[in-house]
Amino acid sequence: MYRPVAYAIDTAELLHAVMRKRSFATVAAVIEDKLRFAYAPVVVDAEPRPFGAVRFHLARANPMSGVDETPVLLSFLAADAYVSPDWYETKGFVPTWNYIAVEAEGRARALDESELRQLLIVLSAAAEEPLRPKLPWTIDKVPEERRTMLLNRIRGFHVVLERLEGKFKLSQDKKPADTAAVISALEARGDEASRAIAHAMRTSQVS
Repeated sequence: MYRPVAYAIDTAELLHAVMRKRSFATVAAVIEDKLRFAYAPVVVDAEPRPFGAVRFHLARANPMSGVDETPVLLSFLAADAYVSPDWYETKGFVPTWNYIAVEAEGRARALDESELRQLLIVLSAAAEEPLRPKLPWTIDKVPEERRTMLLNRIRGFHVVLERLEGKFKLSQDKKPADTAAVISALEARGDEASRAIAHAMRTSQVS
């Protein structure tokens, strides 16, 4: 990832927060000499240090399910928003885009059956929690015979991260007056992505 110094973020805890907030990742790997992509929700683990690890699963029929013992790249794109040059106090700028992105890299290891089951439990619990007061769905609601069949149709992976880096492009290279003007304009737009970028510009935190 191209990262000018002003935009580079390397704090693992902050990057993990972005990954958990936007946990649906793009996964890339070279399989049989061809670059392939897959898309999957991930669980982010803080350990092992310094970069942590991720877990995800794919359909067994997906060519990307052959990534066992293979290097993989993961991309997480969080909030993004267009920035109009008309918003700056200083004149002469051109349109740009502010955004938050994280990239991670490591070698995939296939999960065994018990590890895969645990991954599904954690994934569903995280996705169900925001739906309360609805009682959370759990994997035990699936009859055992069907559960076994479904588990056989997917493969899970654990990736200890060997590289983790973020890019928070948030107008850090602009004068304070210009940055403040962009924040105000984004907040005035009112959509969720613009508000998230405005919040990040104020705090350097993902919202």
